[in-house]
Amino acid sequence: MPIPIVNSIASWFLKKRIHQIELFLKYPIDVQEELLKNLIQNAKNTEIGKQYGFESIKTHKEFRERVPITTYEDNEALYQRARKGEGNIFWPTPIKWFAKSSGTTNSRSKFIPVSNESLEYCHYAAAKDVLCLYLNNNPNSLLFLGKSLRLGGSKELYEDNGTIHGDLSAILIDNMPFWAEYSSTPSNEISLMADWETKMQAVVNETITENVTSLAGVPSWVLVLLNNVIDTTQKQNLFEVWPNLEVYFHGGVNFDPYIEQYKKLLPKDDFKYYEIYNASEGFFAIQDRNESNELLLMLDYGIFYEFIPMKTYDTNEEIVISLSEVEIGINYAIIITTNAGLWRYKIGDTVRFTSVNPFRIKISGRTKHHINVFGEELIIENAERALGKVSKITNSEIVDYTAAPIFMEGKEKGSHEWIIEFKTPPEDFDNFSQLLDKFLQEVNSDYEAKRNNNTTLNFPTIHYARENLFHDWLKQKNKLGGQHKVPRLSNTREYLEELKELNK
Repeated sequence: MPIPIVNSIASWFLKKRIHQIELFLKYPIDVQEELLKNLIQNAKNTEIGKQYGFESIKTHKEFRERVPITTYEDNEALYQRARKGEGNIFWPTPIKWFAKSSGTTNSRSKFIPVSNESLEYCHYAAAKDVLCLYLNNNPNSLLFLGKSLRLGGSKELYEDNGTIHGDLSAILIDNMPFWAEYSSTPSNEISLMADWETKMQAVVNETITENVTSLAGVPSWVLVLLNNVIDTTQKQNLFEVWPNLEVYFHGGVNFDPYIEQYKKLLPKDDFKYYEIYNASEGFFAIQDRNESNELLLMLDYGIFYEFIPMKTYDTNEEIVISLSEVEIGINYAIIITTNAGLWRYKIGDTVRFTSVNPFRIKISGRTKHHINVFGEELIIENAERALGKVSKITNSEIVDYTAAPIFMEGKEKGSHEWIIEFKTPPEDFDNFSQLLDKFLQEVNSDYEAKRNNNTTLNFPTIHYARENLFHDWLKQKNKLGGQHKVPRLSNTREYLEELKELNK
């Protein structure tokens, strides 16, 4: 397609969508309230709608009073019925697709309903918005003149009782609009290969001859791919393979621990990194500025948001607030109501707002992925900020890590225990350990108080992981590739003990 035509089409669509985005930026609460009314109205004759009297719910207050907060486990029986072909249970239109959750911590898979509405008006709408916002900030981009290298899940799709389940990425690829398939690499056939290690080399072989202008995927797995590209081509950096590469769209895990490794592979000051926030349950937020990795909360994707301050989470004092009540800097658990029939659903993620005009967020962690055995409230955001600082000072590069508590025994105080795998290890491991403890205290006052004079917590125990430890652990659990992630922090010692055993 000639360049002027491509740019004209992109420009037309961009202007149209930016106008819609400006609407929810200007009237965020009104847009959310109207969206909730539409969701309730659409589902009033479903089983759930009748159970909670959706027909007579007129306000968010009534919705909050009648409909309980739920987890996947609360609704699992309903989802299983829908997977067997029953309809009109929690959403009026037929649910054909179920996203099989990667489940970092739970061996039991979750099957999240994905409606046609959520595919069209959430996931695919978001994919277009990612491009819109990027192009709005970079009008001279040549993104559309090449292809996007996307690295998704490695699982195939499975049909059962007329419904289909698999990784969300596999569902999205299978339903991909022609425009997205045309502009993506590798082919769908390779993207959906089941064996991760075979797929990795197949992706490399197919994509190194393409004109790749953008990358998309989870940082940990994309990094493995890019290193394989360098090994295969024997080039010094990725611009020697793809000279027109200009942006990497990433999400799924915190990017901070990986940024220095990416900069070595992509040594151009003007190369762009754009963060996105999506999950099996929906697409939530997009980076909307070049120089800031804060994420704009997208308010018109068929998702209604509520929040639980983490200070009250899972306590008798737990409170749920609306978007209009959130404050900057507070850590919140997210509750969503969606156009796939998730009603007041805990997705397990935590965020904090960096701005309320417009509503921008940073992902701070997971409700289950933290250590709070001794009142230290250590969250993933704290851990990765501290590790980022230590890595920079010690010129080290981290591949993966996890941490867990050492519980008090008798008169012994508690502590934390870490296992860290390095690509480039620090020259002085003891110094690395001292600095990590120091920076954890700097970024978390609760941890600092418990560590002060070893009041409650002793100095952490930190283990040096052998090469490929985390890869082998994930492989052992059949969780290699795509959307699977290593659990960073845990209140139990389950993962740490398994890794220590494998590290012997």
